[in-house]
Amino acid sequence: MTFTDAPGSERLQKVLAAAGVASRRVSEQLIVACRVSVNGEVVTELGSRVDPAVDKVSVDGTPIQLDVSKRYIMLNKPTGIVSTMADESGRPDLSQFVADFEERLFNVGRLDAETSGLLILTNDGEITQVLSHPSFGVEKTYIATVRGEVLPATLAKLRKGVDLDDGPVVADRARLVGEPSKGRSIVEITLHSGRNRIVRRMMDAVGHPVEELVRRQFGPLHLGTLRQGHSRELSKLELGQVLALASRTTLASRTPPTTGPLSPQD
Repeated sequence: MTFTDAPGSERLQKVLAAAGVASRRVSEQLIVACRVSVNGEVVTELGSRVDPAVDKVSVDGTPIQLDVSKRYIMLNKPTGIVSTMADESGRPDLSQFVADFEERLFNVGRLDAETSGLLILTNDGEITQVLSHPSFGVEKTYIATVRGEVLPATLAKLRKGVDLDDGPVVADRARLVGEPSKGRSIVEITLHSGRNRIVRRMMDAVGHPVEELVRRQFGPLHLGTLRQGHSRELSKLELGQVLALASRTTLASRTPPTTGPLSPQD
């Protein structure tokens, strides 16, 4: 590894401890055990120094966020809330869920007002850009309660592709949850499209309008038992998974997205 004495550089074990990975003593043990890498290179010497603002540090292959000023919040957005921090029409918005944070947080992507479920709130602009822009195609999973009895042939059609006004769209996965009951079916659908109201439009196209829609998963994050209207900080493991996804997605993209307004997503 290349050692640096540049301004802002610190001992690696101190940086790991400050990031909340472990105590400084345990961090030293991780380094000696060859479990820490900097910029893709394994580090074993305790005298190694890094610049938290520049260097990429991983432990056991999981990226570590070294900037402790960054916040990452998972919110289970209720229905009736628009996905903006300030709504010009005076509708209920996300500002009520960030009022207790000193940092200025923003939502990663959007859910329409009628859709509930998983949203990420953060002040990390780079993560927001990568994970929310439709061109990066981050995978999302929804649970849709729809009208009518959804047949296996309909699920197959969703997986094969549905033609919409703005082009065809394919579900990565689609399956029934339980048995249809009282003229309704529950469908779990996973896709990576970020187009506006895409799940609702897909189900309309196959004759099963959505009555209730919840986003249960966004990339590697799962809503779990988080109650509607509640939020929590991402765990270290979840944050590492998000950082790894953002890193892989950026590398896989040939053309970075242009900055611009994002359309609401289902």
